[in-house]
Amino acid sequence: MKSVLIIYTGGTIGMKEDPADGTLKPFDFSQIKEEVPELNKFDVRIDSFTFDPLIDSSDVEPSLWVELARLIQDKYEEYDGFVILHGTDTMAYSASTLSFMLEGLSKPVVFTGSQLPIGMPRTDGKENLISAVEIASAKDEKGHAHVPEVSIYFDSLLLRGNRSTKYSAEAFNAFASPNCPPLAEAGINIRYNADLIRKPAGWDAPLRVQTHLDTRVSILKVHPGITPMVARHFLCAPEIRACIIETYGSGNALSKEWFLDILRDADSMGKILLNVTQCKSGTVNMDLYATGASLKHAGVLSGADITTEAALGKLFCLMGRSDDNTWVKTMLEKDLCGEISK
Repeated sequence: MKSVLIIYTGGTIGMKEDPADGTLKPFDFSQIKEEVPELNKFDVRIDSFTFDPLIDSSDVEPSLWVELARLIQDKYEEYDGFVILHGTDTMAYSASTLSFMLEGLSKPVVFTGSQLPIGMPRTDGKENLISAVEIASAKDEKGHAHVPEVSIYFDSLLLRGNRSTKYSAEAFNAFASPNCPPLAEAGINIRYNADLIRKPAGWDAPLRVQTHLDTRVSILKVHPGITPMVARHFLCAPEIRACIIETYGSGNALSKEWFLDILRDADSMGKILLNVTQCKSGTVNMDLYATGASLKHAGVLSGADITTEAALGKLFCLMGRSDDNTWVKTMLEKDLCGEISK
């Protein structure tokens, strides 16, 4: 019998209305098949692990990612796949970072959640959970996992975790992946995009987990009216090792000499500067316009079509692996686990 471990970190999906006072309270996931009886129709052993205390996704910190990675590592040989129930606000950050922390992954790690609590009549939580469990346990004719990646399942779409971003605060299709097609689409059947899904170098290779993260990263959103004081703080502060610069369009920013001087100062200090577009769709191309080229000449690296969430997780992991910023810069421009288009 196939087996799946459901890991509940917190979030809307695990809440149920208390009939006594009408408040929302987390329910006991050890009784998940009673709450979602449709799961009984799968020939899958389903176990659960609940974080204590539960974590609101707005309070997620890197320590949670370390706990998740270690838990998956500890349970890796016992289960065919993992479903992580997580609040939507920071789900894309968690899925992105975990994709870099779990090296050599050969089993599915599917994040999901809901916009409405699972106990409410119109909840999207049941369908999301049911399909996430089915995908986490699905294998091909060779007995290999269909989707051995970190992914997000929401509203009939399975998205690569490090290509996803929260798109809506209210709609059931809360997540989007504008620069990467879905890994799978759920209709009457689940249709897998086999050509897109990444496979491990070796199916029997052991899982390697990186738990040291260097979080000395700032995010500077370029905007009209930005001041030299703000730019210098985000780019040159001594406690900052890397800065993600969210730029306009295809990687453009203001061409004022004071801004370029600050960038050159940051580069001369050895800071890692990564250009990520503010646009949800598209890619950075610093050779297209003069303003983009000026950033490149000042030492800024292209993030291509990476999301801010994935850029943050990638930097955390690479910087955690090495103190050599030159090596980190080289690895940033490589596609490590599907986070940028080749």
